[in-house]
Parts: sequence; C-alpha cells; structure tokens
Amino acid sequence: MNKVKLNKESLQNFLLNYALYIVLFIMIVFFVIKEPGFLSLKNLTNILSQASTRGILALGVAGLIVLQGTDLSAGRILGFTAIISASLLQSTTYAARMYPNLKALPLILPMFLAIVIGGIFGAINGFGVAKLKVHAFIITLGTQLIAYGASCLYIDRPPLGAQPVANLDERYTKFVNGYLRLGSVEIPYLIFYLAIVAAIMWFVWNKTKLGKNMFAIGGNPEAAAVSGVNLVKNIMIIFIISGVLYGLAGFLEAARAGSTTTSTGFNYELDAISACVVGGVSFTGGIGTIPGVLIGTVLLQVINYGLNFIGVNAYWQYIIRGLIIIVAVSLDVRKYIAKK
Repeated sequence: MNKVKLNKESLQNFLLNYALYIVLFIMIVFFVIKEPGFLSLKNLTNILSQASTRGILALGVAGLIVLQGTDLSAGRILGFTAIISASLLQSTTYAARMYPNLKALPLILPMFLAIVIGGIFGAINGFGVAKLKVHAFIITLGTQLIAYGASCLYIDRPPLGAQPVANLDERYTKFVNGYLRLGSVEIPYLIFYLAIVAAIMWFVWNKTKLGKNMFAIGGNPEAAAVSGVNLVKNIMIIFIISGVLYGLAGFLEAARAGSTTTSTGFNYELDAISACVVGGVSFTGGIGTIPGVLIGTVLLQVINYGLNFIGVNAYWQYIIRGLIIIVAVSLDVRKYIAKK
C-alpha cells in the first residue's frame, strides 16, 4: 500500500516538474507528424537564428527574475536601440536616408551607442528598484512607455515623416546575417553571438561575486543585507547588465529583420519572460540557470515557428502563447508552495 502511495506521489511530482515540457514535446511531435519536413536541418538553423536576439534579451531579463523582479521595458528598449542602430547604418546610396550626409560609420560605433542607451535605461530601472524602492513592474512599465515614445519621436522625422528605417548597409547585414559554412551546413553568425553572450553570462552567474550576490538577494534580500551584501550596488549592476544586453539585442535585431519600425520589439519582453519561466527561472527568486534560459528560448521559438509552419492563425498563436505563460507560472507557484 505504501509502495503504491509512494509511486503515486512520485508520478505527481514528475508531472508537476515536467508537465509543461511534456506538453511542448507533444506539440513538437504534432508539428512533425503534420509536416515531416519541419525538422529539416535548414529549419533548425532558422529556428536557432530567430531565437538568438530573443535569447540575448531573455538572458538579460533572467537576472531580474532571479532578483524576484521582472522587466516590461525590455522589448521597447530593444526596439528603440534597433531603430537608432538602423538609422546610423543605412546604405549611403539610399535616397531616403535618415541622415543623408552621414558617412559610412564603423559598425562598432552604432553598436556601442545601442549598448550605452540600453545601459542607461537599465540604470534608470535599477535606480528605481534599488534606491527608490519602486516595484520592478511599475518602474519598467514607465520606462517601456518612455522607450516607445522616444522611438516614435525619433522615427517620425521631417520631411519624410514616419516610415520604416530600411535599406541597411551591406557590411551590417553581412555581420549579422552571415553564416559559417561547414560542409553542406550553413551555421548563422547569430547562433555564435548568442553562444558567446550565454557563455559570458554563465561565467558571471556562476563564477563571480556578483552572481553569488544576485542569487543571495533573490533568495532572501534581508539575509543578504545582514551578511554584508550591498543591495543597492548589486541590484543596480544587474539592471545595467540587462540593459546592455537589450541594446546589443537591438543592434542585432535591426539587421536580422532587415528594417525597423515603431513596432520592432513589440511583446518581445513577454517572449523573454516566458522563456525564462519555461527554462526554470523562478519568480520566487534565487533560482535559475543559463542553460535553462537557452532551452526555454529555443523551445518557445520551436513552438512559434511550428505554429507558423503549419499555418495556424496568428490570433490563435497569441492565445496559445498566453496559455503557455499561465501554465508555466502556475507550475512555478505550485513548486514553491510544495517546497514550503
């Protein structure tokens, strides 16, 4: 009798921990059955390439969720930095350039500017949370609106008015959309960029004092403060790092997409938050891994790509993604309650 009860509890725990992965796996199997070509090598590299900028965004958001926070401004900051990057790196032969007299710039300058702008937004969010004690939800909601308003003002330029910032410098598009050929396989550069950022963030999370302090603050802020951790300093740094990653993601996203508008980055923060939660980063704080974030990002991109691949209505896609978020957070809360 006890053995049956033990097996039942083990099964319940297994389903509790892996229910979402099981559902996502079933969806992937469904895509493959419906369209056998879904798992072709080209599709897989396309999925990883499309997941790259969202993955970098998610790596920034993940640290804030570990701190028991969140970031609603990530997508709009990405959009703003993408617009700025694209406007500075348009083809010099394009008649409708935003800056007609601007000479061809080295790629490093717009990238650095995008990173700095992202870092400034991150610092504002961090200051609001760490120093002003404003909840992350509220301060990032405010900066989300600021970033969107700044994007609209920047792109709505006279005499041309608001229009997509397109026709990008060939050097820029090759740097982002180029690929490394290994035999018959073409591996996009974007996958390498994501891998490099992930490796750096893994080192920060696992091998530095900042990473240890981040998990300590997320697990128990009061205990961390008592043990000598400078909460304001560490929270500020983590928010600035997140902003830097948003800026880098914005620089890459502009060239990946080929053009930017005020809708660039729309709802990206929800994809990033979803990826983090699916990947095991807990909203209760102090729990999360870099590989988990990457797995969550790729899984959700597979679902998004698969839904498009089999022709599911775009409105239904929003509903499915919303349900995934609800289920992921619900399971996270249940795990927390079970541990308590």
